[in-house]
Amino acid sequence: MSTATLAAEVATVRTRTVPARIPTRRIVGVELRKMFDTRSGFWLMMSVAIAALLATAATLLFAPKDELTYGSFAGAIGVPMTIILPMIAVLAVTSEWSQRTGLTTFTLVPHRGRVIGAKLAGTLVVGVVSIAIAFAVGAVGNVVGSAIAVVPTTWDISLGNAVTIFLGDALGMMVGFMLGVLIRNSPGAIVAYFVYALVLPALLEALSAYQQWFHDIRGWVDFNYATSFLYDGGLSATQWAHVVVSALIWLVIPLAVGLRLVLRSEVK
Repeated sequence: MSTATLAAEVATVRTRTVPARIPTRRIVGVELRKMFDTRSGFWLMMSVAIAALLATAATLLFAPKDELTYGSFAGAIGVPMTIILPMIAVLAVTSEWSQRTGLTTFTLVPHRGRVIGAKLAGTLVVGVVSIAIAFAVGAVGNVVGSAIAVVPTTWDISLGNAVTIFLGDALGMMVGFMLGVLIRNSPGAIVAYFVYALVLPALLEALSAYQQWFHDIRGWVDFNYATSFLYDGGLSATQWAHVVVSALIWLVIPLAVGLRLVLRSEVK
């Protein structure tokens, strides 16, 4: 090989352009698409609208005429939302490990923090749209129900209360996301969420009933209890402090631990 040819090849190597960094919006778009691509993911998303319609129909059929208010419809729709939305958040994270796609994902995007951030953004987008659909379905049900029952249409949820309800649902979704990051296994994270949402409140309620010391501090350490007041609206300064402190204990610290494990653990 001549000196001139070698010099030309070296010059070519030196002038080779570095590929552009993958835009964050593209990663978020991919994560959103992954949440809908499978049949299970598609029907999980569809279950938000289906559950809202079924809850609205049940309220129309079984609620007394004097209880056909927007609050009744919103409350009925909110029950399945507290289960479905955290499941969406769990599966958005654990799918990389349960479906063994993490190696491919983290090879294409080596910065795992960007992937987890995109998953969080996609989860919040789905949560916002889902909650908006639920509010809209409840509003339609309220109008239709009052027309059928020939009673005045009652809008008993203020804008401020709607915001706190949205915040309560979003925090519940974040708990699912946190468990997904911390456990990284779909069955384990789902079981952990049901223990957190259904079993733990009953145990802490019993402890509060029989132990005065825990009753006095419950708002500071029981995240479920503290966030339950968000659905009623009109929180006092102390109740907001309860939400913040209990969120630090049950959400922020475990999420930080989970993120450290995700960033440092071996992907197989």
